[in-house]
Amino acid sequence: MLNLRVNRLLRRPLIRVLPCSISNDDASFSSETPVFNHVPEIGGVSCQEDDHLEEFSQLGFGKSSALNATNVSEAGFGDIQNPRFDEVDELGEEEEEEVDEGGGTSGEERDDGFAVLKSVGKIPQSREDVGRFNVQEDESRHPLVREIGRLIGLRSSWNPKHEAQMRNLLRSLKPSQVCAVLRSQEDERVALKFFYWADRQWRYRHDPMVYYCMLEVLSKTKMCQGARRVLVLMRRRGIYRSPTAFSFVMVSYSRAGQLRDALKVLTLMQRAGVEPDLLICNTTIDVFLRGNRLEKALRFLERMQVVGIMPNVVTYNCMIRGYCDLHRVEEAIELLEDMPSKGCLPDKVSYYTIMGYLCKEKRIVEVRDLMKKMAKEHGLVADQVTYNTLIHMLTKHDHADEALWFLNDAEEKGFRIDKVGYSAIVHALCKEGRMSEAKDLINEMLSQGHCPPDVVTYTAVVNGFCRLGEVDKAKKLLQVMHTHGHKPNTVSYTALLNGMCRTGKSLEAREMMNMSEEHWWSPNSITYSVIMHGLRREGKLSEACDVVREMVLKGFFPGPVEINLLLQSLCRDGRTHEARKFMEECLNKGCAINVVNFTTVIHGFCQNDELDAALSVLDDMYLINKHADVFTYTTLIDTLGKKGRILEATELMKKMLHKGIDPTPVTYRTVIHRYCQMGKVDDLVAILEKMILRQKCRTVYNQVIEKLCGLGKLEEADKLLGKVLRTASVSDAKTCYVLIEGYLKKGAPLSAYKVACRMFNRNLVPDIKMCEKLSKRLVLDGKVEDADQLMLRLVERGHISPQSSKQSMV
Repeated sequence: MLNLRVNRLLRRPLIRVLPCSISNDDASFSSETPVFNHVPEIGGVSCQEDDHLEEFSQLGFGKSSALNATNVSEAGFGDIQNPRFDEVDELGEEEEEEVDEGGGTSGEERDDGFAVLKSVGKIPQSREDVGRFNVQEDESRHPLVREIGRLIGLRSSWNPKHEAQMRNLLRSLKPSQVCAVLRSQEDERVALKFFYWADRQWRYRHDPMVYYCMLEVLSKTKMCQGARRVLVLMRRRGIYRSPTAFSFVMVSYSRAGQLRDALKVLTLMQRAGVEPDLLICNTTIDVFLRGNRLEKALRFLERMQVVGIMPNVVTYNCMIRGYCDLHRVEEAIELLEDMPSKGCLPDKVSYYTIMGYLCKEKRIVEVRDLMKKMAKEHGLVADQVTYNTLIHMLTKHDHADEALWFLNDAEEKGFRIDKVGYSAIVHALCKEGRMSEAKDLINEMLSQGHCPPDVVTYTAVVNGFCRLGEVDKAKKLLQVMHTHGHKPNTVSYTALLNGMCRTGKSLEAREMMNMSEEHWWSPNSITYSVIMHGLRREGKLSEACDVVREMVLKGFFPGPVEINLLLQSLCRDGRTHEARKFMEECLNKGCAINVVNFTTVIHGFCQNDELDAALSVLDDMYLINKHADVFTYTTLIDTLGKKGRILEATELMKKMLHKGIDPTPVTYRTVIHRYCQMGKVDDLVAILEKMILRQKCRTVYNQVIEKLCGLGKLEEADKLLGKVLRTASVSDAKTCYVLIEGYLKKGAPLSAYKVACRMFNRNLVPDIKMCEKLSKRLVLDGKVEDADQLMLRLVERGHISPQSSKQSMV
């Protein structure tokens, strides 16, 4: 027992009192439990607990929806956690509270970032050399960096030897090499986990440039939560945070679509005592424009100039893009022309941004004028990059003729367009069905020699032939590819198979796919989907199901939409039990089956009057924790009502409401129709009262009355008229007309007259033609006084004159 206590004391980590990292080797990695997936603690609390990050929580940063997708604990470093990490206190001190220096700044102005501009010139400049954070040398091929990368790749099968190697290599790395390791990771979450792990190692401390590198990596992703934690960690470590660091965090928030939180970073920067510079101002303007808040971007631009931060060409390019995004290209051109007077000459990006919008709108004449102005006024001569850019912009929006014009113009001026530009034009021509011109362009590429067509170019033509149903020509083109030394790839064959399926040759396409190994290509998920849909369209449903089974065996899983199309086809063919079996088979093999798939099968059983089977499918949903939605319940309620099983329909409706599912207008119509059909008006009213509490429907009783009138049940409809006349709306008047017409058809004009009187009492004046019709029927039925009273009411309301009233009565 004593030895156990001694061992625990020896393993207890040291408390850090300095910004540098001091920890125990045992606290970093265990030989049995690798902890590369640890997220460091800040102030004794895990970084994953956002509620304890006061620096951000005070500003209103909440847990975003992006957190689940970007949580570093999901990066795949293994599922084993080191329990001793919960005992480590990184700093051993309470988190400092930051003072809000915003003074009396309003909340709206703070959120918009204008308050940060007030600190310009009032904060003493730091002596920290920010320029050294930029890594100039490329260390990605250094042996140490490559070895670290190899060990990270083995993280799923780590052993104590690997951990020791990683720890020793880390201490030998230069800061630039650590940055190279971070940048070399394909998964940014892995890079962030390595960053955290290294920060916890004994005798190692991240250089400031590593923090900036990590923020730069995260700024290219939507991992805004990880970026903000790194920013907080910099403050805890005493690392100087320049505006560049805050800019990286803003960009990450912007990429995640959290524009409001991105602007709050400015307030955080002001609290940290960091003076804004041009970079952070440009980032702020970009955030405004991404949120379509152009007017606020203009105000911010004006305010930053007032405090002495002068915009550069990047600033104006952002504004030009903002104008174009809002289809205000004339104002963008005006800003472009005003840039020289503001002391900033436009660059090619300024022109390309406007040209891109004009290409999208097919305003080619203006593009040519801009090209001339670009060369004449600013000496920016159109070069090969300019033409390639224009060609890509035009083909992206299917303007093949205009792209061809620029291609010919470029060649006349001695510029060589690369094969990517040619392929883009070929693709645009094929989409328009202009195959002869596409072939001519390919022949031109072959004759020139400097940009021969590649697999992408030929595949575009193959796809074009298949679109026109000319599958034989597409097959011959694949043979031509072989003769020119270009091996067709999976995309090429998939395009051909798609064309064969569209021309009714799905079985032949499947045979060709089965021979893929002989032709040295491998089908992918799209290939299998193409074959499956082709067989499904031809009614070969058993073969389509077999393709899905083969697809799953190959490791490709169809999506719920694809599965649902096949289920619908099976149900339409009357093979509902087969559809259910197929759905269960897909579910057991790991395919994503959703509520829509179950609802499709339930609907199929209901269409075949197999209600018990449909209800059993509903029970199966509960067993596998799939919750039925409103469409599932509506389908079953409609079928139960059709079968006369009103009590079961009522119970199912109550169950739906109890689960918190809101009824839709279709649900209301279905319930009203079936209950009225069975004459269960009282039960209907009771269930409607409960439905209205979940989802209000103003015309629900109007629908009930009109349905009852259509079924000839006028007395029941008349009893509900009071519920309709409460609102006295136009829809209520139309409902009353339906009831009046029903009484007139039944030969009960006096009852119709009473309905009209109730309308008058609620200030709903019936239509004049309706009143004349009712008045004549009352006279014919011997109710002259009632007819006179009806017309007099119209006279009192001023809708007809007394003379007209007498003529109507005559």
